[in-house]
Amino acid sequence: MSTIPAKISGSANSANIAGANGATSEDTADQSLVWALYDAVPAWGISLLLHACIFLLLLTVTLPEILLPELNLTSSIEQEEVQAEEYVIDSEPTEQLGSMSNLNIQGASAAIAQSKGLDNHREEIRRIESAIVNPKIETFEALTMPSEAETIENIDLTGTTEHPGGTEGAVDRMTLEIAASLRQRRTLPVWLFDESISLEHRREEILARFENVYRQLGLMDDIDTKEALRTGIVGYGKDVHVLMEEPSSDIDELIKAVKTIKSDVSGVENVFTALNVALKQYAPVRRRMRANMMFIIVTDERGDDFGGDSYAILEDTVRKLSREGVRVYCIGNSSPFGRQKGFVHVKWTAPDGTEFEDDLPDADQGPETPLAEGLQLPFWTANAQQLERMSSGYGPYTLSRLCAETGGIFFVADDTTVRKWDPQIMRQYAPDYRPGLEYRKQLQSNLAKQALIAAAQLAVNEPVPIPQRAFQANNDNILREQITEAQKPLAVLDYFLQRVHEALEVGEKHRDKLDTDRWRAQYDLAMGRVLAMRVRAYGYNSLLAEMKSSPRRFEKEGSNQWLLQPSEKIEGGANVRKMHDKALMYLNRIIEEHPDTPWAFLAKIELSEPLGWEWREGQLAIPQMGGANGDNPRRPVFAPEEEERRRQAQEMQRKKDQFKPKV
Repeated sequence: MSTIPAKISGSANSANIAGANGATSEDTADQSLVWALYDAVPAWGISLLLHACIFLLLLTVTLPEILLPELNLTSSIEQEEVQAEEYVIDSEPTEQLGSMSNLNIQGASAAIAQSKGLDNHREEIRRIESAIVNPKIETFEALTMPSEAETIENIDLTGTTEHPGGTEGAVDRMTLEIAASLRQRRTLPVWLFDESISLEHRREEILARFENVYRQLGLMDDIDTKEALRTGIVGYGKDVHVLMEEPSSDIDELIKAVKTIKSDVSGVENVFTALNVALKQYAPVRRRMRANMMFIIVTDERGDDFGGDSYAILEDTVRKLSREGVRVYCIGNSSPFGRQKGFVHVKWTAPDGTEFEDDLPDADQGPETPLAEGLQLPFWTANAQQLERMSSGYGPYTLSRLCAETGGIFFVADDTTVRKWDPQIMRQYAPDYRPGLEYRKQLQSNLAKQALIAAAQLAVNEPVPIPQRAFQANNDNILREQITEAQKPLAVLDYFLQRVHEALEVGEKHRDKLDTDRWRAQYDLAMGRVLAMRVRAYGYNSLLAEMKSSPRRFEKEGSNQWLLQPSEKIEGGANVRKMHDKALMYLNRIIEEHPDTPWAFLAKIELSEPLGWEWREGQLAIPQMGGANGDNPRRPVFAPEEEERRRQAQEMQRKKDQFKPKV
C-alpha cells in the first residue's frame, strides 16, 4: 500500500522524463490518461486484476495436458485402419448354439465360460420359482454352550443361601464349586461330617453320590485330577476325628473313611473346634500342593461351640480361615423362622430291638439372626398346625456368617416348611450377618429393636399354654371343675402377655425409625400378635368366669359339652376393644406393606378367625364311670380289648421316651 502513493505523487516527474527522452505530446497524453485511471481505481480492484491475470496464465499451461489425452484418443481411432478378416461358417447347422450346444468341441466363448450350459432367461425363471416354492432359510452353525460350572463361575454367588433341591442337589452343586476351583489351580477339599445320629441318613445319601462326584471330576479335560485334586475327611461330634491323616485322590479310600463314622449319641456338635483341627491338619499339605482349600460342613444344627452370646470362637475361626483364604461351604438345614429350636427326624432302636422313628424337638437349628427376633407365641386358631416348624429360608446365623465371610455358600438340604418364599422378594429381608458384637451395638441405637429382642427373650424362656376350648358338661359340678382347671394356666398366660406387651410398648415411639423392612415387619408382627392374644385371653377369662358362676342350660337334646368358638363379639370393655382395633391395625399393615412374606402369612393366620369368643353346644361320647364294683368312681371304664390296647400304647410311649436319643 505504501508504493501506490509514491507512484501517484511522482506522475509529474514521469511526464518530464518522457519529454526529456523525446516522447511526443500524444504519447504524453496517453500516459496521463493511464495514470488518471490508476488514480480512479481502488486498491482492491488492482489486486483482483493482478490475480485474474495470474490465473489465466496458469490455465494456459495446464489446459493442454487435460485435453490432450481425449484429443489423441480420438485421433488414434480415426487414424486406425480396420483389418479385413475372413469368417467361415459351417455348412451343417446345429439345433442349439452357444453354451447350450451339445457339441463336444467348445467354442471360444464356451472355453472361457465360468458357468457352462446356462440360459440366462431360463435360469432366472427357475431361480424365481425356487425362491417362491422352496424359500431358502439361512442356517447357522450350532453354538458351543459353556458348561454349568463355567456359567456359575462367572456369577458371584459367594456368601449366599441356595436351595439346590435336597441333599443330592446340594452335592451336585458342590461338585460344580470344586470343578470351578480346579480350573484355577490345584484344589484340596476337606469334608467335615457331623456324627450325630440324626445325620445318619444324610451321610448315607452323600456317600451314595460320592463316587459319582469324583468320577465326574476325574473326567475334566486337560486336568490330571490325581495330582490336582486331593481330599481330606474329618468327623466331629463331642470329639473331633481326623479320618484321613493325609488327603487322598483315591476314591475307595475316601469312601472307606466315611464309612468308619460312628454315630455320636452325646447330642453335642463342636463344629468350630473341628474347623480349627482341620485347618491345623491340612494347611501344611495345602501349602506344599500350592492349592486352593475349601471346607465342606455336613450338618443339621448350628453347632454348640460358637462362643456364647459374644460369638468369640466363631469370630476367631472366621479370622483364621479368611486369612488363610479357605472357603467354607455348608450342606445343612434351614433355621426355623425367628426361633432357636427346631425339629430333626431321627430313627433309633431300643435295647430290646424295638425301632422308633420321630421328629424330635429342641434341636439347635437357629435362629437365622444373631439373636432370636421372632415372638414365639402359639396360635389358638384351628388352621395353625405345624407353624412352629415354619422355615426362615436361611441357614442358622453361625454357619451362614461363616460361609458369607469366607466366600462360601450355605446349601439348604432340608427345608421342611409349610410353604416356600420367593427368593427375589426375600432378598430385601435378608438376615444381618455382621459380627455379633456389632449387632448388639446397633441395637442400642433404637429402642424398638431393643424392645423386640427383650420381648422375644421372654417368649423363649417361658412356655406359653394353649387354652382348653372344650368342656364336659353332663352335670354342673363336672363343668365347674373343668373350668377351674382351665383358668389356672390362663392366669399365668395373662401375666406373661402383659409383660411382653409392656416390653414392646417401650420401643413403640421408635418404630418409625427402624431402618430395614425386616425389623419393621418383625416389630409389627410381634405387637399385633401379642395384642390379639391379650384380647382373646380377656374374652376367654370373661366367658369362663360367667359360665362358672352361672352355668348355661342346653337348648338341644343330647348336648353334654360346651365349646368355645371364635366370634366377632369382644368381651372386656372399652380397653379391650381399643387393644382389638390396635391389633388389627398392626396386622393389616404387615399384609399391606410386606406381601408374600412369612410375616404377612402369619398375620393372615392370626386374622383368619375373629378375636372374640362365644359358647356353642356339642356332644361328647362319655365312657362309663367306675364305682359298681368298688373301683374308683371317677375312673373311666373301658372294654377289655380297649383297656389292653391303651396299656400297650402307654408302655410303648414309656420305652420311646426312655431311650430317645439326644439331638
